[in-house]
Amino acid sequence: MPGIQDRLLTARGASAALIHCFGLYRRWRVQRTLQQGKVRELWVAVCGNPVRVILLAFLLAQFGFAQKVTVEFDQGADFSSYKTFAIRNGQLNSRNPALNSELVKKRIEADLERNLTARGLTEASGRPDLNVVYHFGSARKTELESYPAGWRGWGTRVVRVPYAEGTLVIDLRDTNTHSLVWRGVASEEKSDAAKIEGKLDDMVRKPLEKYPPKHK
Repeated sequence: MPGIQDRLLTARGASAALIHCFGLYRRWRVQRTLQQGKVRELWVAVCGNPVRVILLAFLLAQFGFAQKVTVEFDQGADFSSYKTFAIRNGQLNSRNPALNSELVKKRIEADLERNLTARGLTEASGRPDLNVVYHFGSARKTELESYPAGWRGWGTRVVRVPYAEGTLVIDLRDTNTHSLVWRGVASEEKSDAAKIEGKLDDMVRKPLEKYPPKHK
């Protein structure tokens, strides 16, 4: 009787033969549909069901243009000590007037207040523990910003900060040390101002869902 190794070799040979036959069949089907001039049948022969291909392309497009959210924070900061916040120095730098209005600014600040309160912080009328500074939109450019010791290690860390159309940068700064302790960036890969404005609530909410950060 054949051993287990012989049986495995036989099974592998049968699988390889089956794959080869399938490839020959698909090649024959393509050649046949080319001769008959049937475009739809050619699409099916090459790609499979066209409805599935269109659905897959749609899903890939949705993921490709999804919102991008990144968060960085000072590993040495004690976030449990921060109890209050105040919104300071909000800047709108969009090239589109629809995104550069006072209404957009009020909306962002209302979202910031609501989401920070939901994370356990209280808006202060006096001197807060954290100053909240935000930048929304701008011509595509990159700025350099230096962080003091404590931001992911000792010494000074220089970080490239991309400010682009459809980008919201939220900074939380310690009022005692005047240093940046947390940053959230949300980018919406859309060029339509109305669509970007429709995503503002999510652009504020998603980064702040990661506050307070979890230390590794």
